[in-house]
Amino acid sequence: MGRADARRGQGRGARRAGRSGGIRGLFTWRKLLGTFFGFCLLVMGAFVALYVYVDVPAANATAKKQSNVYKYSDGTLLARTGEVNREIVDLSAVPKDVQHAFVAAENKSFYQDQGVDLKGTARGVFNTLSGKGKQGGSTITQQYVKNYYLTQDPTVSRKLKELVISLKVDQKMKKNEILAGYMNTAYYGRGASGIQAAAQAYYGVDAKDLDLSQGAYLASLLQAPSQYDWAVASPTGKKLVSERWAYTLDNMVEKDWLDSSMRAAMKFTVPQEPKAAPGMEGQTGYLVEAADEELERQGVSEEARVAGGWTITLNIDKKRQQELEKAVDRQLESKLDREGNKIDATVQAGATSVDPKNGEVVALYGGVSATEHWVSNATRRDYQPASTFKPLVLASALENESRTQDGKLIGLDTVYDGTTRRPVVGSDIPFKPQNEDDRSYGDISVQRAMDRSVNSVFAQMVVDVTPSAVKRTALELGMPDKGFPAVPAITLGTMNASTWDMAGVFATLDNHGKKATPHIIKSAEHRDRAAEPVDGTGGQAISRKTADTVTRALTGVVDNGSGHEADSPAFDAAGKTGTSENNKAAWFAGYTPELSTVVALYGEAKDGGTQVTLTGTASSGRANGGGFPAKIWADYTLAALDGGSPATFDLEDVERGESGVTQAPTTPPPTTEPPEETEPPETDPPTQSPTEPPVTESPTTEPPPTQTTPPTPTDPTTEPTDPVDPVDPPGERPVRDENGLPGQ
Repeated sequence: MGRADARRGQGRGARRAGRSGGIRGLFTWRKLLGTFFGFCLLVMGAFVALYVYVDVPAANATAKKQSNVYKYSDGTLLARTGEVNREIVDLSAVPKDVQHAFVAAENKSFYQDQGVDLKGTARGVFNTLSGKGKQGGSTITQQYVKNYYLTQDPTVSRKLKELVISLKVDQKMKKNEILAGYMNTAYYGRGASGIQAAAQAYYGVDAKDLDLSQGAYLASLLQAPSQYDWAVASPTGKKLVSERWAYTLDNMVEKDWLDSSMRAAMKFTVPQEPKAAPGMEGQTGYLVEAADEELERQGVSEEARVAGGWTITLNIDKKRQQELEKAVDRQLESKLDREGNKIDATVQAGATSVDPKNGEVVALYGGVSATEHWVSNATRRDYQPASTFKPLVLASALENESRTQDGKLIGLDTVYDGTTRRPVVGSDIPFKPQNEDDRSYGDISVQRAMDRSVNSVFAQMVVDVTPSAVKRTALELGMPDKGFPAVPAITLGTMNASTWDMAGVFATLDNHGKKATPHIIKSAEHRDRAAEPVDGTGGQAISRKTADTVTRALTGVVDNGSGHEADSPAFDAAGKTGTSENNKAAWFAGYTPELSTVVALYGEAKDGGTQVTLTGTASSGRANGGGFPAKIWADYTLAALDGGSPATFDLEDVERGESGVTQAPTTPPPTTEPPEETEPPETDPPTQSPTEPPVTESPTTEPPPTQTTPPTPTDPTTEPTDPVDPVDPPGERPVRDENGLPGQ
């Protein structure tokens, strides 16, 4: 038994010894160390393979998106457009101490490291695998890579790609390029991506104007934009961001980027309250649209604009723009009942104001709001400028030294036959327009005919000059060559033009005949290019003596004629009224020595596609150019000139022409005519329904001839046997009633 027990014990001991020796043999230090190094080699091999396999990708779409920034002429913000509120700026546009603040807050070793933080990356991978979500600790280079090349997804694969790409980016790019990319791609809250948008959102300044305290706050904000936004932060959030702000500055002292005494004196700068980014409502959309159209003409395509990154400074004077809007509200909108009056609901106002010395568009009114009425009434060209064209007929007569049918040189004192419906002499195309209220004036000077907008006089004058010569002069002055037939009826402004076009034409007259081309962009700059601005000044479109003579004539319109509502003792003014056929448009085009402004009203059906009469606007009868448009013009001009101006028109060589009657009237002229000083300016008739023939007021001293059979209206471009063309009156009354009778 004893030997048996001993053998069994020895067997058990041997087995135990064998087992113990086997485990020790399997997990020896040598084997463990070899396994570890083998694993490291495997990881290193995998990393090398990953490094070779992963290339630096193209930038993600979001990182490259920018907004376009539109500014008033004084540099204040007008609007931003684009999906992403970002304006990429060069690092040189960011103060050096603000750059250091970002490095101190996020990555003190940035200028020395290789672009990665292995410990931080490992911690991030571990937390991702363990379900703890995103984890900080990345370098500035890694954050830039994440923002610019990758996504924000907290995945292991993204973290590994971030590590590899960061190493490659650090080798290929300079540190300043990486820092600029980081600051331009980071999200700061309040919808702001990039340092420039953040500077505007939190402090209302450009990045170049940030001080160190402000920059330190923006750098601190990046850790938790929503939590650290001072306007909405909880007490805890404010405490944390204040501590991080202090931490940032202390790190700057440590790195010798900030003097300790200056650090001790610094105080936290509280950011401003959030403001909604300016939208396209009101006049903003019209201004942006006009700027975009001009950029297109300057070679900046829609694709380039959509890509963003443009800073566009307009010539729009913020104060004058506001004053124009107020003038329309005071003189028109406050008098309209758009909800209860069908006529009022169709009224559209448009205006353009230009500096005649350089063509800069300083104010523009496009309509009630760009989000309510999509077509800009300032730039649309689907209405006729009517009798605002008559000064161009006179300009062409003077420029070409034209003569009347009996050989008299045309000037302001030249006498014409002002009989209504008098057929023109010397034209292959029959033309006999009707004067306002069918009134005959008999012998009348060109000056008085301009004051009263006598159609028969300018109908004959355009024939004397020739329609083709008048058209040529008009184009040289800036009229668009669209819908512009060279026929006698052009004297009544039967072509198409916008307030923008006409403001440029009258600015050229104001500028002594030197071409003034309206343009709205002061500068348009992109990091990669700049658009060539429009040169608003040109050579002589017409001679100075011609332009000054026309200006002299138009001062009479304001002083003694149809534009008397624009007269003011506070400034010198010249201008012309106009009303198109059937009172569908009413205009006042006027200027002072310092400002050329054109205001127009349009009748537009609510469907936006049909032109309708303005008669009955604000329950006040005919909406003529000497009414609402002239009043808006005067109200705006007074405010735009800061209450007035001592400047006067400097006119030269305006005494020109010879008097004389061109031909005998075909109908007997009235036997008497009221003296000029007692002849009433154009007045509005009683309110009428737009569906009824307008009732006209005739001067009590001079009844008009009776018309028993109204002529049939015809197309002015044809050669009818008995044409009656649309008439544009001095007092802007409906040009044609429902029976086809022109009125003024």
